[in-house]
Amino acid sequence: MKIGVIMGGISSERQVSLQTGQEMINHLDRSRYEIVPIVIEQRADLIEQVQQAGIDLALLALHGQYGEDGTVQGALETLGIPYTGSGVLASSLCMNKQLSKMLLKAAGVHTPEGFYWQGEYEPQAVEQLGYPVIVKPNMGGSSIGIQLVHNEKELLPAVQEARRLDQAILIERYLKGTEITCSILDGEVLPIIGIRSAHSEWFDYKAKYENGGAEEKVIQLPPVTLQRVREAALASYRLLQCKVYARVDMILCQDVPYVLEVNTLPGMTANSLLPKSAAAAGITFTQLLDRIITSSLRERKQEWGMVQNV
Repeated sequence: MKIGVIMGGISSERQVSLQTGQEMINHLDRSRYEIVPIVIEQRADLIEQVQQAGIDLALLALHGQYGEDGTVQGALETLGIPYTGSGVLASSLCMNKQLSKMLLKAAGVHTPEGFYWQGEYEPQAVEQLGYPVIVKPNMGGSSIGIQLVHNEKELLPAVQEARRLDQAILIERYLKGTEITCSILDGEVLPIIGIRSAHSEWFDYKAKYENGGAEEKVIQLPPVTLQRVREAALASYRLLQCKVYARVDMILCQDVPYVLEVNTLPGMTANSLLPKSAAAAGITFTQLLDRIITSSLRERKQEWGMVQNV
């Protein structure tokens, strides 16, 4: 099978995508797959490069806009090329933090209190919410452009930084608790990872991607709390119509899980959480990629009305 590893892209998460793509290439089983790296530099590259490569499946290592938001998925569907992970709808929903939060809240899933902001600068609204707050672009990932704001003096610079990446932003009440992440593979919750940042108050970009930036290990939760976390993760995964695999990030505050976001193409770098969670379940990186590829082929054939054994 000829696998095209699609990476790079044009979003603020380009460097993380390149790391994810290279890590995938390093661990793919070369006895099973012919591997073709496809590095996207601009929007026009995708269709031409994919057609020239003649691949059987696109293994998506993209992150952020034009990669994780349904646009690339839609282009590949138009070309009739199967791809890994969630479909167009789930990708688009999960990339839009405000829209996904609205759907989760309507279904009774806890998310941090906050508001969507696209108009004039109004610090009075934040005063009503109460400091500290988290300011983030509405569409983005890898904690790029996200800042923890303790007071009004810090607010404007944080808003300006977030708006540099996206005119629409979210401002949420900062919840102090235990950061956890729930990786889901084929509808099964893998071992839950607890996160403790080494040098910051929250799980920021440096904590995520620098060696030693955070302590990340399987967390042991009381049975009742564990059940709540698993239910919240699976409810989010199903409600937003994710497929094959995803990662649900949460804050556990007073034994209540608050969903921060759902990642349809979570990072797969050497420091990423999904491979660590899979390893805790006895699944090697190579086996994880095999399962993602096999499940994705099955999923696309079902979606496209071509159900058959893979």
